[in-house]
Amino acid sequence: MPDEKNSAIAAAILPLVGGARNITSVAHCMTRLRLGLLDPSLVQEEELKALPAVLGVVEDDTYQIVLGPGTVARVTPEFEALVASAPGTAEDLADRGAAIKAARSARNSTPFKLFLRRIANIFVPLIPALIGCGIIAGLNGVMTNMGWLPAVVPALTAMAAGFMSLIAVFVGYNTAKEFGGTPVLGGAVAAIIVFPGIANIEAFGQKLSPGQGGVLGALGAAVLAVYVEKWCRRWVPEALDVLVTPTLTVLVSGLVTIFGLMFVAGEVSTAIGDFANWLLANGGAGAGFVLGGLFLPLVMLGLHQALIPIHTTLIGQQGFTVLLPILAMAGAGQVGAAAAVYVRLPHNISIRTTIKSALPAGFLGVGEPLIYGVSLPLGRPFITACVGGAFGGGFVGLFNMLGDTVGSTAIGPSGWALFPLLDGNRGLGETVAVYAGGLVVGYLVGFLATYWFGFTGPMLAELNAENQSLRRLGSGVSGGAPHAAEPHNVTAGKAGRG
Repeated sequence: MPDEKNSAIAAAILPLVGGARNITSVAHCMTRLRLGLLDPSLVQEEELKALPAVLGVVEDDTYQIVLGPGTVARVTPEFEALVASAPGTAEDLADRGAAIKAARSARNSTPFKLFLRRIANIFVPLIPALIGCGIIAGLNGVMTNMGWLPAVVPALTAMAAGFMSLIAVFVGYNTAKEFGGTPVLGGAVAAIIVFPGIANIEAFGQKLSPGQGGVLGALGAAVLAVYVEKWCRRWVPEALDVLVTPTLTVLVSGLVTIFGLMFVAGEVSTAIGDFANWLLANGGAGAGFVLGGLFLPLVMLGLHQALIPIHTTLIGQQGFTVLLPILAMAGAGQVGAAAAVYVRLPHNISIRTTIKSALPAGFLGVGEPLIYGVSLPLGRPFITACVGGAFGGGFVGLFNMLGDTVGSTAIGPSGWALFPLLDGNRGLGETVAVYAGGLVVGYLVGFLATYWFGFTGPMLAELNAENQSLRRLGSGVSGGAPHAAEPHNVTAGKAGRG
């Protein structure tokens, strides 16, 4: 039955995006089905947003359909199967779309955007393992502290720590794949970093240690391996390529990694950890306020992807990232703002229906339906949601400054879904209490800020008309904040329907 449901969702989406002949690529992230389209004008956007499973759409380098976590991972294979089985789409697709896609990519592919996209492509596939192992680590901690099932604890320790001890290998593999090299060679070079025997080698006057440099070292080593491999392909005779190229790739990049990159990356990783700890120990509430307040705009612009290596470095170094619980407060502000919109617009059935369907996901840390379906198109509520996130982040940051460090053992979840991943330097009870307190502050301030400052008088009058559509905001939004959706090609989800 679930497979039939996912197949039905895929079958409903396909004709509304121009059919199989209009699809040039299919991928997904945590919440979105990402499609490369030959001709975006063929998308029937209103009909697409009207589908019950679609929570919103976002236009960027790819056309992104927000389906939510879990659902998107199940619908994507069904969608790919439909595209692959359609007649006449296998060979001619790339040829017909090459020129259009190249022109569109040239407009959207700034160096910084390409960098962030590559970072995401390297680290996002690792998030499910980080989440699973993080939750097991949390369970293991509880069982250890409570003295439960002591015979099982070592097994849970192995499950939780196994992936993290080898994460450099996976980063190296994905990095080589992303940069156009042979993935297994990237993984082989990155494996040097975590090999126990590395402790017998001295560089820059000091002994190296297994794991030194972490994911940053693995990333650098794999990129270097790709360039060495490509250099070898240019001059090694074809008959010798299978022997010479892999050998030289591992040898050259491996030596540079051992006697250079590991030390440098280790220093950078240490500096990142020290700076994060210093920032929260000294900046406290102020640092948390800024981080919590700016995270929603970073998500909207896709810039949050740049933080993934920092989170991963902190987890590998300290066992948890102190930044994620603070950044998660942005979602709390978003939930509070959405609740205030619901209260302030008692006659707008469309927006209230969207909020009711998206709010449970918002509590679990999936904020995109509320961002793209409610607050961002409305303008002012997006700003007041950021205010709620700022105060929630300030609350958690304050306790960090007072010595009660709150961290997360994995990246990906936020909101209530982050509770199983919480860790810190105090007891679990205190850590959970601080994080929960931050959520409450974020909800409350986001609600109050939006209730009192989220609307102008004309906006309320217009939006409270029965079945009013967000797409008719017009001058109502200009009286407060600008229409935030338009500059970023974001279209509202269900809230846009009257």
